[in-house]
Amino acid sequence: MKIRRKAKLSQPQKIQVMKVGPHRKWVIFLWILLISSVAFGIYKNFTGINRHTVHETRVIKEQVVDTNAIENFVKNFAQVYYSWENNQKAIDERAEALQGYLTKALQDLNDDTIRPDIPTSSSVRSVDIWKVRRIDDHEYTVIFSVNQWITESKKRKTVEASYEVTVYVDQAGNLVIIQNPTICGLPAKSAYEPKAADSDSNVDEEATTGEVTAFLKTFFKLYPTANESELAYYVKENALKPVGKKYVFSELINPVYQKKGKQIQVSVSVKYLDQQTKAIQVSQFNLTLEKNRNWMIVK
Repeated sequence: MKIRRKAKLSQPQKIQVMKVGPHRKWVIFLWILLISSVAFGIYKNFTGINRHTVHETRVIKEQVVDTNAIENFVKNFAQVYYSWENNQKAIDERAEALQGYLTKALQDLNDDTIRPDIPTSSSVRSVDIWKVRRIDDHEYTVIFSVNQWITESKKRKTVEASYEVTVYVDQAGNLVIIQNPTICGLPAKSAYEPKAADSDSNVDEEATTGEVTAFLKTFFKLYPTANESELAYYVKENALKPVGKKYVFSELINPVYQKKGKQIQVSVSVKYLDQQTKAIQVSQFNLTLEKNRNWMIVK
């Protein structure tokens, strides 16, 4: 008789799980690190910085310098420096007056420029300032011209010359000349000629040019003596103000018309006779005309 034996099934071994206590220090550290990372990510999301290149622009403001004091100082100096008489008393008075303008070194330099044996005497007719140039915070160069009456042996003539001086201005605004009058040239006449304007081909209708020309003749006959209420019929919003002069209209010279949209721009010379001086007066106008019911000067 066979006896069946039941095979013993092997029991599965239990996997040992290592339980970590929730209060271990390194677990706390990991939780803190995780929470910190999440919080930092949220913060960066809301406070992200858009980086861009900033181009810095430096605005240099030009400082306006009042040169009236410098100009008047130089004019007064020139009146003294270029005036003299050929006698010792006048020469001594001139030297004393120059002490109020020149440094001590320049006073010594000019000590014998005018002597008693000089054959001429001089008086200043006019002094003109041509240019004031700032060198630094305290020094300025001034170019000026002097027109003099020079008398010699009862003969008198006019002499004109130009000079340059350097003026020092201290913190208190006091002035002194630190460079003796030095001969120099003056600006000459420029060769520039503005390009003459040509009439616009769009304003070539005889009716239009005729109307505008007639309007201008009528206006300029009345303009010199017209008051504000009379001008209002021809001029919009005080584009031209009353002049109140006794001028007699003579003619329009070379009127040039250019059309800009609904407006016509006019460049014209107007010849008048000045009844007070009896001279011819020519004025140049650049006007903008516009027509509603009648032609009017709007600019």
